[in-house]
Amino acid sequence: MPAGQGIGPTPDVLERPALFSARASDSVLLAVTRANQRLLAVGERGIVLFSDDGATSWQQARVPISATLTAIQFVTEKKGWAVGHSGAVLRTEDGGAHWVKQLDGNQAAQLMLEDAQKNAMEHDDDQARRRLSEAQRLLREGPDKPFFDIWFVDEKRGFIVGAFGLFFATQDGGKTWLPWRAHIENPTDKHLYCIRSLGGSLYLVGEEGALYRSTDAGRTFIGINTPYRGSWFGVIPLEKQYVIAYGLRGNAYWSQDAGQHWRKIDTGTQAALTAGMVLSDGSIVLASQAGEVLRSIDFGRSFKALAVARPFPFSGVAQAANGDLVLSGARGISRVSIRQAIP
Repeated sequence: MPAGQGIGPTPDVLERPALFSARASDSVLLAVTRANQRLLAVGERGIVLFSDDGATSWQQARVPISATLTAIQFVTEKKGWAVGHSGAVLRTEDGGAHWVKQLDGNQAAQLMLEDAQKNAMEHDDDQARRRLSEAQRLLREGPDKPFFDIWFVDEKRGFIVGAFGLFFATQDGGKTWLPWRAHIENPTDKHLYCIRSLGGSLYLVGEEGALYRSTDAGRTFIGINTPYRGSWFGVIPLEKQYVIAYGLRGNAYWSQDAGQHWRKIDTGTQAALTAGMVLSDGSIVLASQAGEVLRSIDFGRSFKALAVARPFPFSGVAQAANGDLVLSGARGISRVSIRQAIP
């Protein structure tokens, strides 16, 4: 048969389910999390994996799309969300074994257009016209813009952020999503990479030193000046007013007053810091694109490297029930003990 004859159009990644693969656990996995005793990881081609034995073995979940997934979060043992490329938002109610699509890039662009049209009718100014023009362009371009992170404060209230200032919020567990750009001062539509909360505060970070804080449940996000103008890839709110922001070239900064003043942390690396979290013992870990894992036992003031038996570019970190770290990245999954630091 001549090339091309009898072959239909390639299914869109938003319509084609993720294919099952015996080597799925060795794929590029961009994020990992834990829901009670279960570990879950997401990555390229719509792959979602789950493990009930501490990352020793993995099973592949049923996912209705094959777009790359970038972030995952669970608010209960059973209820969770994942987001990714093509504006994809997925939800599970069975602990991650099966997923359904809640939103995609086409729907997101349409929501932004309707919001911009309403705003343009209410406000006849340059900003309203610019937002309308941008929304029309997004709709024309199709669902090619990625979401980078998702964060639910509880089972109902959540936020998703992404490239070119994409920002949405929900008040009903993702049944409906609302464009949220009007709630943040981001006139140049900087990429937004990570959103996290602790207590009554939400922190959001992005490119070109962008860092925002909300103290009113996400209704408004106010910009915070930081001493670093490169990209922040993550933020870790700690107890009281402490917060750590981390990003390109090993840069990490620590604040004890909710971002009013900052102190540079000597991380000992020049590699991009791509993931971080607070562990069950109160220590803090950061992972890098160079396959490094750094741990702090003094509340983020200093970090020491852990021994990594299988280093590769890391992009996500979680803690297994036995205390070990589970890292996702360019070559799948790696496990690291927190009990031994490099001298």
